[in-house]
Amino acid sequence: DATARIAIIGFGLRGLGALEALSQRLEGTTHRIQIDIYEPGPFPGAGPNFAPSEPEYCLLNIPYRDIAIRPPRGSLVGSFADWQGHPVNPDEFPSRADMGRYLEARRVDLFGQGFTKTDAKLTLVRAHVKRLTQEERGWRLHLENCAPALYDEVLLTLGQPSVEPDDQWARWQRHAAKTEGELAQAYPAAELYTHAAEWSGKRVAIRGLGLSTFDVLRGLTVAQGGHFDTVGYHASAREPACILPFSLNGQPPFPKPKDETLDALFEPLGSETEDFAQAVSAAVTATPETASSLISAALAPVVTRILEAQDVTKAEVLKWLATEWSAPGSQDRQTPMETLRHGIELASGQTVPTIGYALGQVWRKWQDEWRSGFNPRQVAPETARVLVAFDEGLKRYSYGPPLSSARELLALIDAGRVDLSFAANPEIAETARGWTLKAEDEDSEVSVIIDAVLPSPDLHSINVPPLPDLMAKGLVAPISDYLAAAIGADGTVCDQNGSPVPGLCLLGRLALGSVTAVDSLHDCFGQSADRWAEGVVQRIME
Repeated sequence: DATARIAIIGFGLRGLGALEALSQRLEGTTHRIQIDIYEPGPFPGAGPNFAPSEPEYCLLNIPYRDIAIRPPRGSLVGSFADWQGHPVNPDEFPSRADMGRYLEARRVDLFGQGFTKTDAKLTLVRAHVKRLTQEERGWRLHLENCAPALYDEVLLTLGQPSVEPDDQWARWQRHAAKTEGELAQAYPAAELYTHAAEWSGKRVAIRGLGLSTFDVLRGLTVAQGGHFDTVGYHASAREPACILPFSLNGQPPFPKPKDETLDALFEPLGSETEDFAQAVSAAVTATPETASSLISAALAPVVTRILEAQDVTKAEVLKWLATEWSAPGSQDRQTPMETLRHGIELASGQTVPTIGYALGQVWRKWQDEWRSGFNPRQVAPETARVLVAFDEGLKRYSYGPPLSSARELLALIDAGRVDLSFAANPEIAETARGWTLKAEDEDSEVSVIIDAVLPSPDLHSINVPPLPDLMAKGLVAPISDYLAAAIGADGTVCDQNGSPVPGLCLLGRLALGSVTAVDSLHDCFGQSADRWAEGVVQRIME
């Protein structure tokens, strides 16, 4: 009875979720198994996004009350709230570093006693995997500074690997190299705020106006000694003179409802959730047109019920949805400043919900049903593209920041530290000292641009091993031009001909299109991880 060998490459929270699922699936089995986990980074189990070393002002966009990543059976760590060891405010948003410390505690517990009811041995290998080669007996891993190793099963949980800069950023890099202009990345946030100490009195632009932008703003203000109170923002004189965020549409995301009471207004009924689950199940096997009308038909009655007091009709909701499917975000016609103020009023309950805001909150509450219906199925590329685009588009409502973050942005604008005049897709010209942002009849010179845009999961732009080589060999391939890697329900990779590649699996955002709603903490510990574990156990027991 030979030892089965499994390699997990990349060990942030996605790898942790997969390994926890494997521990559950192996419980009570007697098969000898060696599991090697390859992670050169300093925080195995948490990864860079939840690094405990990151500043406490980098917040999750989920309040305590909505965090439901239950530890595996037999874990001694408990839930995130229990692990805190003190009462938490359910409406507060924890820091990502704190979540990282919790994930590290789960990893330590899993390595210590998670596999005691199995015949599995775990080894954490702090090495970069340079290449994978397919052999008759499995997969050979070629490593930096170690001998190659052979495995029956390989799982890639790579998170978001480093990518080639997009054309705009590459152009700015060339410009910065020969001028006084400076470029920086939003993360690691601890590095950014150290750099920012040198930008006192300078004008700084931020590319992107999503969740990361709020972390960047705190790094440029609070981390430089400024502080917020009920009156507003109090400067330290160490921050930049002015901060100019910009994006393609200039719209800040809508904050989440301020507390449980307001959030309960958007709670779907059990019967509505069942109808939605059935609609998703039918939509994933339908044409794009039928799929969108099935989803709309399940959403419209819920939103109509929630907005009953405003006399919003089902026809109005369906009309809003029809436009959203064809041109996501095109109905948001307010200026960036109006959107910010309106978002704060919506999230604090000072104004009645709009169709878009209500829809976004319902959509957030249905993310589990959405994933459950989509992820295990083989969805036609055209339909997958339409469904994924709809989910991604609604993130401006469903993945919003805490209300406190939106209020901080407004306070910084009121204090003259942030200016949204150039937020909507400004023209950007290169100058001797940096860049000039132009909007209508105004312009503003900046000497620093910070990138706060998360790269899209475009497989062709990844520039670190081991994926580029697997793609060159045709072993990993995108579903279509606009989507990421093709995988089966259990994560098994499909090659360029659509055939399963034995013993090679991939989980996470690099499979967007095969799976949906991947940028979520909950997805890392959900059914995708369990389906992978079930598949692996079946194959090694054969």
